[in-house]
Amino acid sequence: MTFATKSPWVIHYDASSCNGCDIEVLAALCPGYDVERFGIVNTGNPKHADIFLVTGSVNERNIEVVKEIYNQMVEPKVVIACGICACSAGIFHDCYNVIGGVDQAIPVDVYAPGCAVRPEAIIDAVVQGLGILEEKSKALQAQKKGA
Repeated sequence: MTFATKSPWVIHYDASSCNGCDIEVLAALCPGYDVERFGIVNTGNPKHADIFLVTGSVNERNIEVVKEIYNQMVEPKVVIACGICACSAGIFHDCYNVIGGVDQAIPVDVYAPGCAVRPEAIIDAVVQGLGILEEKSKALQAQKKGA
């Protein structure tokens, strides 16, 4: 386990969801599930975050915000689409201003579908994300050694 996966920091952004998935993200952080016991910390600063949790679909109003948060994060970074709206726009896919899921704006590493996504699925997605984060960290270190 590398330094990046020992205590990952997560930033959460609600990209126009119904707030069902947001409540489940908060439930994963609360004492019932308590992901902080694994060293996972919620942050509000993208420059400190390793994992980007996005709920809700991407639309014309928030696509630039999603891209900006992603671009402010330092490599290595992982993006998790939480909920069916973040995965594929869900029930809002036919709305006039909805572009689609998060993968229409930024690259997504892990998909956690559900309406609303369960805290167990969020935790599982974060664990998968930690594996990807470790792989990306090793690849980044190898790239630095080769340069």
